[in-house]
Amino acid sequence: MDDRIELSEFLKSRRARLRPADVGLRDYGGTRRVAGLRREELARLAGVSIAHYTRLEQGQGDSVSDEILGAVGAALRLDTDELTYLHQVARRPQPCAGAADPSEVPLSFRYLLASFVTTPALVIGRHTQIVGWNQLAVAVFGDFAALPENRRTLSHLLFAEPSVRALHRSGWERAAREHVAHLRVLLGRYRGDAGLAAHIDHMGELSAEFARMWAEHPVARLRSRTYVLHHPVVGELTLHGELITLPDEPSCCGLDLYAAEPGSASEQALKKLDSR
Repeated sequence: MDDRIELSEFLKSRRARLRPADVGLRDYGGTRRVAGLRREELARLAGVSIAHYTRLEQGQGDSVSDEILGAVGAALRLDTDELTYLHQVARRPQPCAGAADPSEVPLSFRYLLASFVTTPALVIGRHTQIVGWNQLAVAVFGDFAALPENRRTLSHLLFAEPSVRALHRSGWERAAREHVAHLRVLLGRYRGDAGLAAHIDHMGELSAEFARMWAEHPVARLRSRTYVLHHPVVGELTLHGELITLPDEPSCCGLDLYAAEPGSASEQALKKLDSR
């Protein structure tokens, strides 16, 4: 995971998705040698010299001011998550404190997980490790304890466990893409975390689908989302997911909760699973 290459490829991917008409430039027709905007067109939109922008796209971001990064981000039509990522990846990473041993998840978190009687709940580590869960999460998604510890991650579940793909059915592609986009948010947040970089490299080698999605450079923080799952015991489950960030807890980075609409058939199905 080379930071300069990451910055370069991210900028190229965002420039490639824009057309002159998208940004108010006149297109004189003919064959364009590059997908999307040319470097000189982007530089002009951002109000910077071509040489300055070229150095940035070559991965040389250390000397670039926040103002210039903001101007480039605006010219590229970056959203909030993408602009945050650009600022993070353009800077030299600071030493990243290692995460605590996942086995050290605080006892209070375990009590909290157990208290969610109709809500599947997971504690997620920096590398998408599943470091804690309640019994209803097991009933919905499978037995996490039965998985080898080095494969007990959301990434492995989505890209290497056929049962989880079957659970999502036609919604798998969206769920997988959301996950990859969130991994890039983590990469920006935990710059210099060798374990996270190694996890991403490993997933790219393990799954061609992961590698394809990663190469598209999606960047998006996980927000409220809805999954329609097809459970082998209770049938269709509509669950609303929320990832609650835990920035001050060294052993994990999020609490992932899945709730059904009160009074719905999905809530009744979760109660049935909880009683098994």
